[in-house]
Amino acid sequence: MFKIRKSKDEEPTAPGQVKIKKKSRVPGVMITQYVEELPEGMSTPDFTRKPIALTIQEGKLAIFRAIVTGKPEPTVTWVRNEGEIDEEMYKITHDTSSGEYQLQIPDVSVDQADTYKCYARNEYGKAVVTAVLNVIEVGYKKSRALKESRTAIRETPEDFKKALKNTVDIESKEEEKPEIDDKFWELLLSADKKDYESICAQYGVTDFRGILKKLNEKKIEREQEQEKVVERLCNLKPIEMRENGAAEFELEMSLKDITSKIFLYKDGVMVPFDCDTEVKHGLRQVGKKFVFSINGVSPEDAGLYQVEVDGVKIFSTDLKLPPVDFLVKIQDVKAEEREDAVFECVISHPMHKINWVGKNTPLEQGDKYDIIVSEDKLIHTLVVKDCMPLDKGIYAAMTGQKSCNAWLIVEADNDPNSHGKKKARKTTRAGGGGADLLKIAQEQQAKIQLERDEMIARAKERAEAEAAAAAAAAAEKAEADAKAKAEAEAKAKAKAKTKGKTKAKGQTKTKVKGQTKAGDGTDKAGETLDSSVTEDVEEEDDEEEDEQEGEVPTEGKSSKAKQELQAKEEGAPDTEEEEPVQEKRKRVRAGPLVPDTIIDPGVYFTSGLSDVTAIIGTDAELVCRLSSEDCDGVWYKDGKEITTTDDICIVKDGTYRKLIVKNCKEDDTAKYRFEADGRKTEAVLKIEDPPRINPDDLADFMKPVTIKTGKDAAFKLSFVGREPMKIQWYHEGEELLEDSHTKIEKSSSHSRLLLTKCPRKITGEIKIKIKNECGITEAISQLIVLDKPTPPLGPVDIIESSSSCIEFKWRPPKDNGGSPITDYILERQQIGRNSWKKLGKIGPEAKYRDTDVDHGRKYCYHIRAETDQGISEMMETDDIQAGTKAYPGPPSTPKIVSAFKDCINLAWSAPSNTGGTNILGYNVEKRKKGSNLWSFVNPPDQPIKEKKYAVKDVVEGIEYEFRVSAINISGAGEPSSPSEFVIARDPKKPPGKVIDLKVTDSTYTTLSLGWTKPREEEGVQDEAKGYFVELRPAENPEWDRCNTNAIIMTSYTIMGLKSMAMYWVRVIATNEGGDSEPQELDNYIIAMPPPVRPHFTDRKIKNFIVMRAGNSARVNFNFQASPIPDITWLKDGLPVAKHVTVSNSDTSSQLMIPSAERHDTGIYTIIVKNIVGQETSSVEIRVTDDPKPPGPVELEENVSGTVTVSWTPSPDEKKDDRLHYMITKRDSVKRTWHTVADHLFNNKFTAINIMPGRQYQFRVYAKNDMGLSEPSESPTWEVRRKKETFSVTLPASKDCSFEAPPSFTVPLKMRNSPESYECYMSCAVTGNPKPHVTWYRNNVSLNTNTNYYITNTCGVCSMVILKVGPKDSGDYTVIAENPLGRVECSTKLVVKD
Repeated sequence: MFKIRKSKDEEPTAPGQVKIKKKSRVPGVMITQYVEELPEGMSTPDFTRKPIALTIQEGKLAIFRAIVTGKPEPTVTWVRNEGEIDEEMYKITHDTSSGEYQLQIPDVSVDQADTYKCYARNEYGKAVVTAVLNVIEVGYKKSRALKESRTAIRETPEDFKKALKNTVDIESKEEEKPEIDDKFWELLLSADKKDYESICAQYGVTDFRGILKKLNEKKIEREQEQEKVVERLCNLKPIEMRENGAAEFELEMSLKDITSKIFLYKDGVMVPFDCDTEVKHGLRQVGKKFVFSINGVSPEDAGLYQVEVDGVKIFSTDLKLPPVDFLVKIQDVKAEEREDAVFECVISHPMHKINWVGKNTPLEQGDKYDIIVSEDKLIHTLVVKDCMPLDKGIYAAMTGQKSCNAWLIVEADNDPNSHGKKKARKTTRAGGGGADLLKIAQEQQAKIQLERDEMIARAKERAEAEAAAAAAAAAEKAEADAKAKAEAEAKAKAKAKTKGKTKAKGQTKTKVKGQTKAGDGTDKAGETLDSSVTEDVEEEDDEEEDEQEGEVPTEGKSSKAKQELQAKEEGAPDTEEEEPVQEKRKRVRAGPLVPDTIIDPGVYFTSGLSDVTAIIGTDAELVCRLSSEDCDGVWYKDGKEITTTDDICIVKDGTYRKLIVKNCKEDDTAKYRFEADGRKTEAVLKIEDPPRINPDDLADFMKPVTIKTGKDAAFKLSFVGREPMKIQWYHEGEELLEDSHTKIEKSSSHSRLLLTKCPRKITGEIKIKIKNECGITEAISQLIVLDKPTPPLGPVDIIESSSSCIEFKWRPPKDNGGSPITDYILERQQIGRNSWKKLGKIGPEAKYRDTDVDHGRKYCYHIRAETDQGISEMMETDDIQAGTKAYPGPPSTPKIVSAFKDCINLAWSAPSNTGGTNILGYNVEKRKKGSNLWSFVNPPDQPIKEKKYAVKDVVEGIEYEFRVSAINISGAGEPSSPSEFVIARDPKKPPGKVIDLKVTDSTYTTLSLGWTKPREEEGVQDEAKGYFVELRPAENPEWDRCNTNAIIMTSYTIMGLKSMAMYWVRVIATNEGGDSEPQELDNYIIAMPPPVRPHFTDRKIKNFIVMRAGNSARVNFNFQASPIPDITWLKDGLPVAKHVTVSNSDTSSQLMIPSAERHDTGIYTIIVKNIVGQETSSVEIRVTDDPKPPGPVELEENVSGTVTVSWTPSPDEKKDDRLHYMITKRDSVKRTWHTVADHLFNNKFTAINIMPGRQYQFRVYAKNDMGLSEPSESPTWEVRRKKETFSVTLPASKDCSFEAPPSFTVPLKMRNSPESYECYMSCAVTGNPKPHVTWYRNNVSLNTNTNYYITNTCGVCSMVILKVGPKDSGDYTVIAENPLGRVECSTKLVVKD
């Protein structure tokens, strides 16, 4: 896929490096490999967890997380598109335990919203992934002017007329405000309070107090309407754009009637939607949550979207998209055949997707087209892959109302060498904008960011100015109001003192109201404005009650001014000026406080129009449905009203409204709208003109075309349809291209296919496929090319080959040439002769019977097939012999059906090989046991016709076997296998019960039985020939046989029993007469060995074990016992601790202490007990550790010639009662350590034989069952004595001389070497000074001969002859000489041939 990269992402490639793009398993990760082949065990970086896009409120903590892999471990860095990442505002961390990298942005601000990139690099490549940070701005803070206005000192105006004039001017300005669009109210009713400010700024509304009051009234009305269809409505979320280019808005509501219909409107026009979220407008419902989605948002989708339930408005939201224009339009591209073409453009505002059209057909991502969008969403690219001449045309890019187009010109490859061959795909690309597009996109992105910043700054300035102006106006209004109230109060007191109290109350309320307005009138936050209006409404209600109770002043202009002010404050613009009156007036309410009427939603659409596609020349119907039958409507075509004409029919059918367009034409394609009672719905009628074929022409085309081989075939078909049309011809599903034998003519109304010199193999289906932007049509015909048939197929099958007849058959030709076979033509040759005899035509049947044959002769036949188109080549048969004898195969082995003393009945099956002829009968033969002679049972000239026979020629008591042979026209075939031996006697009686059934042995899984053969009683029970053993578990009522075939032994072992399970056992005797009565054991048996008293089987049992503390201790005891015994382990007569593990089996028990400590020391006893008896054994386990050394050692002489050694006890002495001490001594004369005391259980020892003048040292060891501790050494002990003078007289020494004459320590040996092999000779010589060694062959020196390699290393003299030849034979001598003498050594070399 072709993708434009930003210049800042490009990195220089080092010499020898490559940049191979790889695909990651994680979507959105791009991997670049720097080497062509990765070393074994190494890998490029990759992301197992990539950072995701964040949308977060200003001032919160934003965290991007990533986990990377690669070997060697990659280095991770973070960058942002606009700006730098510094340590003050960003924090980069890495968790080594989890491998997670984090980029933390504390107290995130608006200017940090950007696209961030995470790079992972090592020496073999890099991986990069991007993530977008969106920051939501918090509402504006209260301006300084607003605070000052609330705390300002209010002065009483001196001139009331001036204040009154100012008030009137303000009112006149407010009355001049334009009317507010209904769309504004729809947005406010569905928006959150925090969004009021932005909506008001969008529509230029500044009177927040009046707007909020009216908004409350509209909300009450809307809620009353919604209560009819909705029980609960909450969580209204305005429409938002998603990362995938779709827009969504959602709400939660509970419908009173689940069958209520939900409608979606865009700018008042009904929009069809589906539950499938993949369509343009989709609805997804999860419980009470409804999510509406708009997929593939384009500029045409901008507008006000409203959700209605049964005609009641529920929710409104506005989708706004910036106007998009092309900064760089796509350019014409000229590409070669099978090359990729690239169209690129740059737009003015980011868009996730634009629409691409090629030759009036929308283009989508797929095998043919690649649609690529840059990271900043400004550069859009279309890649047309593998361009072919058919791809030539106009391609367009559209962003809504703006579009641009360009030509794609494909140059065909006219290379004559590649004519008729499939061209190779090219790797080059044509077109593309290059680096200029990237530069323009970067400049536009910077411009967009600058405009965004300026817009935010202007909005802040405008908000501050409006807040200041509103605060000043509120202050002036409060001052004028206070002055008017004070003057009116004074006049009222003069005229009516009795009502001063009421007036004072009114004045107080007026003052409070003025203060409230001055303080709260300019707050722009939704909640503050809302509360202000609530307070105003309450105050106005109080004022209305005051007016009803008291009088209204009526003197002069002040009374009039007060009424006007009251009218303004109460929000009643229709209050009329009243003349001064002296009497008390009361306001009369018109109607109830809360209206009881139900507002009728009016007529609405229950089903809107849907887009319709019709074929030109047919009728099209647009249908919608209203909620009422009595409502009329108007139809529009492209905004113009239409009425009934000859081609247009408007139908009113109950609640249905139909528009029927007859005989559709191209100009009927338009957008149709139906309006009724202020509601409207619209749809698009699209007229298509697909390729169409006249039925008569199609019927003529479908007729098969029959020609002779070598002739021409032509196919022609006329059609109509919208141009351009793509015409393709196919033969048996494979497209036909023009060549020397194929010509294709194409035009806008017809196409012709001409096939020249057609061979037989081109016979088949001919199809034409016509395609345009509206559809595809196909027509199929058949081409039949006639030719002479191919030869018949062999080999022949011989039906009969006898002395008087040869009958055979063959297979028809593989291809009859398109015509049926009329005759087969045969000719025959007798083997041994040269002439062929014509047998003539035999008809269309592939079979022939030749009766004119001589017995024993062989014949060969030529067979040809004939059709109307000619005669085929001949097929020659193999030699066929007349009268060849073919004997049948052996029948099946005869089965003994029954046997009696005078008759034995046999049965068998026919042979599978009959010898090619019918079976005439069978011969049966018999043979006595022990004899080699077979005799016929039936006369040879009277074969047995059936496949069974009763042999009556038998002698009672004799044992026979039988065999059968089949007979055909050739004679008797091979006999069958002999049958089983059978005795000629009457059937036997079943045997009696077995005798003395008993159990001979048993284990936990086996049971051995023994019994005695039953007795024979003539005529009552015969001899038993075998036995069956049956077994039944105690819990199972059914018996199971242990052996499938009868056993002849009188003993049996049953295997696979369950240990200690109970079983019943019985034995049945059997013979040819049947089974005997079963013989059962008297009682059930248990699967267990015979009882055995427990005893230990280990030859040597350890009774004392020493273990190092911390190691595991194991003790095994093997035993024999039956039944399985109970095993108990005790420690010092008590149960073992919980941390001690005991593992038992049927024949052994193991005790294990996982991590032995000193407190585990003790005597462990095992008790093995069963019902027969018990056995015990004990082992002492001592857990200890290497002893710690004793303390300091002190020496003291109490008696002359002795020394007392004392030491501090070892710390382990109290823990180990077997701890003792060992002492070793060393003196300055012997200088070796030897033991002087061992097995000391106290801390003192006296050493004797201490000699003066010697130095002594002592070592004390602590010793236990584990070994010795480190020694504690004593100080050196010495008893000094007076030294005597000692002198030694040494004899004069003589110098040694090491000189010696030469001598051979290893002489030369005789050598026999094959020719051309390597020969090695060596000897060893000694002498001082070092002797000089010389080699001789036949008394000729070899030291200077380069054909011999001679060395002398440390007295070892060697000579190597690399390739021995006959000339190297002879006597070899080594002479060694020095000043003291001369010595020589000789040998002989014999070279073998």
